Amino acid sequence: MTTHSRTTTYFRQPPGRGPGSGFFHPALFYRSEDEYLDGVCRFVRTAVQARGDHALVAVPGARLERLRALLDDPEERVTWLDMTEAGRNPGRILSQFREFADRHESSESRPCIVGEALWVGRGPAETREALRHQALVNVAFAGRRVSVLCPYDARLPEEVLVQARRIHPVVTEEGTRRISRDFADPLDVCRTFDTPLPEPTDPLVVEFGEHQLSLVRGEAEDWASRCGLSPARRTDWLLAIGEATGNSVRHGGGQGTLRMWRAENSLVAEIRDAGRLTDPLVGRRRPDPRSPHGGRGVWIMHQLCDLVEMRAEPRALVLRLHMAVNPPPGT
Repeated sequence: MTTHSRTTTYFRQPPGRGPGSGFFHPALFYRSEDEYLDGVCRFVRTAVQARGDHALVAVPGARLERLRALLDDPEERVTWLDMTEAGRNPGRILSQFREFADRHESSESRPCIVGEALWVGRGPAETREALRHQALVNVAFAGRRVSVLCPYDARLPEEVLVQARRIHPVVTEEGTRRISRDFADPLDVCRTFDTPLPEPTDPLVVEFGEHQLSLVRGEAEDWASRCGLSPARRTDWLLAIGEATGNSVRHGGGQGTLRMWRAENSLVAEIRDAGRLTDPLVGRRRPDPRSPHGGRGVWIMHQLCDLVEMRAEPRALVLRLHMAVNPPPGT
């Protein structure tokens, strides 16, 4: 499952500490609804009304209507996304942000993005991947004329808020903007989230090589059907597993191991092979169909699954695909 990419220049310097200094990536810690609405609206108005730029507001759906009502947008410069749907899998978010910025960034314009990827109730695995996404924002937009505001509910666990201060060079709290002394290199922050994945109980194990891919598909389909996965979701499940196992054969040593199990309301497929992870942004940007470089398969997995976890072990690359048996409406 080796991932191939162009030679990438990764983030080296802190993002700008003010909205006029290139890439700007502040955090907003809020303790009340009014504090939240004021901070987000002020950020968006600065871009849309003061500068005439475009904005993307990607927040949990319950807040979209209130923000729409407060933000006067007669020229329709604001794009709205319900993050509980668009960002259910945190690995999908960055490619959406990049596509928006690519459409609107220029030497004369500076798009702004509000991205609330974390909220009270996110599970531990989703929270880790959402924090990873926010750290990789620093890598993906380094040197670009883009502003990204990340709101954080102060009721989130303290360890989440600690990581937020490491991810963002600037923090706004109780109406005061200040430099975060805890800001760290984003790739170092990402390594914080590479905790060992928990071992499942009694998984179904399928060893495979080039000539067993059809066997893998049959086993995965039969097992998912027995677990109650709907026909539509089963198609997504099989496509995601097919991309992962095909990558193992092509790039991960020609063989691998598939394990499948049920975890509460989700099915989990783990693919382990001898591949390497060479690009921290793999799967988080829409691949160019004309490019010979990799990433297409992992990007497809992110679009199809509710959560994707990847771990680079000393002798293996481990990929876990999660798919809800009964997903929330609209997903």
